[in-house]
Amino acid sequence: MAEAKKIGYGDLTGRVGVEEIRARGVDVDLLIKKLIANAAAEFSSTYYYYTILRMHLAGYEDYKEICEDARLEDRAHWELIVPRIYELGGELPNDLPTFHNQAGCAPAKLPSPPTAVNILTLLLESERCAIRSWSEICDMTFGKDPRTYDMASRILNEEIEHEAWFIELLARERDGRSIPSGHFRRGEPGDAPYSKNRQFYNP
Repeated sequence: MAEAKKIGYGDLTGRVGVEEIRARGVDVDLLIKKLIANAAAEFSSTYYYYTILRMHLAGYEDYKEICEDARLEDRAHWELIVPRIYELGGELPNDLPTFHNQAGCAPAKLPSPPTAVNILTLLLESERCAIRSWSEICDMTFGKDPRTYDMASRILNEEIEHEAWFIELLARERDGRSIPSGHFRRGEPGDAPYSKNRQFYNP
């Protein structure tokens, strides 16, 4: 197999950061496609719809607070993913419906009827889809693309927490059972302890 041509001095037609991970076996085009799908899921299918879902948890202020943590952390995920897409040479679709339709998870639309049980079930299943999607990206990049792996694993940590939160709430609301999640209140809503770099990020 011929050795890939090195990117020359001052050459803007290639990216060493891309060529290095490609040489280690990463399918960069597929990775970009999956990152765009996950970005669409975090932004439109999750952050957008979670905003609506949170509004309909009227009378459940404790549920609303936890939903708000998940919602804002998904926004932080979106803001982590987008720069990586462009660093890899990809770009977001310049059309919101097209972007939305590429989401790797189904839209978390308001269920009918919008009961707390139905909303919590939808939130739970959305988080499970995210865990599967980010686990796949971790598998693709482990030992080959440290930057994407670091980002994906930090997001995955929070998605796993979110699943546990919604299991706890749904078990109590639907089944009258206690299945503790180990949830601790964030310092402020959206603190995103794994994915949000406070020293670099000012909302």
